Amino acid sequence: MSENNPDIPRRIAIIMDGNGRWATERGKDRISGHREGEKAITDTVRASVELELEALALYAFSTENWKRPQAEVDFLMSFNEELLDLRVDEWHERGVMIRFLGRREGIPKRLMDKMDEAMELTGKNTGLKLNVAYNYGGRPELVDAAKAVARKVAAGELDPDAIDEDTISRHLYAPDVPEYDLMIRTAGDVRVSNFMLWEIAYAELVFTPVLWPDFRRQHLMEAIEEFNRRTRKFGALI
Repeated sequence: MSENNPDIPRRIAIIMDGNGRWATERGKDRISGHREGEKAITDTVRASVELELEALALYAFSTENWKRPQAEVDFLMSFNEELLDLRVDEWHERGVMIRFLGRREGIPKRLMDKMDEAMELTGKNTGLKLNVAYNYGGRPELVDAAKAVARKVAAGELDPDAIDEDTISRHLYAPDVPEYDLMIRTAGDVRVSNFMLWEIAYAELVFTPVLWPDFRRQHLMEAIEEFNRRTRKFGALI
C-alpha cells in the first residue's frame, strides 16, 4: 500500500492491450491506435505520480512483438522515440525515474540512445519508478537472471547451496522492485502474456474490457477499488 494512502497499492503493472482493436473498430489502421494509446500512457503516468505510487510498470513491446508486420514494428520503434522526445522532460520535472527493462538486442541505435539518455536524465529522481518493459519477456528475464547467477557460481563468488528466492530477485532487470501488488490488463483478454512472471506471482489481477486508448485515470481507480475489495492471503489462512 502507498505510504501516505493505505488504500492505494504501491506497485502497479499494466499490460496495455487493445490499440489495434480500437483502431479497427473505427475503420482506422493499427498505427492510429498506437498513437491514440499515447494519451492513455500520459494520463496513467500523471495519475500514478499524483497517487504517489512507488512503481508503475508498462508492457510496451514484448519479445514476441517482433513477429508483427514489419511496418508496424518500424512505427513502434520511431513512435517510442517521439514519445520520449514529447514526455521525458515533463516526467523528469515530476520526479519520475524512467527505466527500460528488457534485452537491448534488435533495438535500433537511435531509440536505444534515447532510452539511455532518458535513464541518465532521470536516474537520480526519487519519485515514481516508471519501468517500461521494452523488448521484454518474463521467461527471457528469468533466463538472464539464471545466467547471471550461474556466472557467479562459475567464478566462485556464489555457493550453489546459498541460492534462494532472494538471489533470483537480486538478478532481475529491476531488482529494487521484485514484486507488484496489482496487475491490470486492458481490452478483455484474460492472460498474462509472459509479463513479469516472477514479479506478479502474488499480485491481484484485474482484467478490464476497456481498450487501452480509452483507458484513463478513472479506470485506474476502478481497478484499485477492485483491488481493495479482495483479501490477500499470500498462501496463508486468515
